[in-house]
Amino acid sequence: MIPILMTWLRRLSHLLGFETADSFPPGHPYERTRWNGAYFDIASDVKPDQIENRLCEAISNTPLVFGYITNPTPRMQRALLAVLEERMRNNRGRATELAALLVTTYDENSLITEVIPGLRDAIIATRHEDMGARARAVMAFLSSTQSPFDVIDMH
Repeated sequence: MIPILMTWLRRLSHLLGFETADSFPPGHPYERTRWNGAYFDIASDVKPDQIENRLCEAISNTPLVFGYITNPTPRMQRALLAVLEERMRNNRGRATELAALLVTTYDENSLITEVIPGLRDAIIATRHEDMGARARAVMAFLSSTQSPFDVIDMH
């Protein structure tokens, strides 16, 4: 009886938003996406589109939080790429740090949806180099790529 009651209370708590969400709900196209709830305070009753919006906004405001997301959606990757592009254009520094986050993300998950064709291959081609060289190679790849959503255009 107690396990049934606890299961029911857990489900009720989740439905009422008393828990912090750390993934999209089962059946969502990106249900494998996970994030560290300590960095993203998202109630469990928030709709998936709003969750993704909040995560993308967090990435745009504090791009290093991207490192606390496993299997980020294409929109989340584009949010990071937008900040990376801005830093590359304006020479604001620390662009290499953001490119390294992208490298790590692709290294850790071979099933991640590739946001720019050829990005995965560019990352794999540098797997035997140190992280700084890998990040710079990714930035060179991005700056030479004409992307359909105009994230990287260094001309």
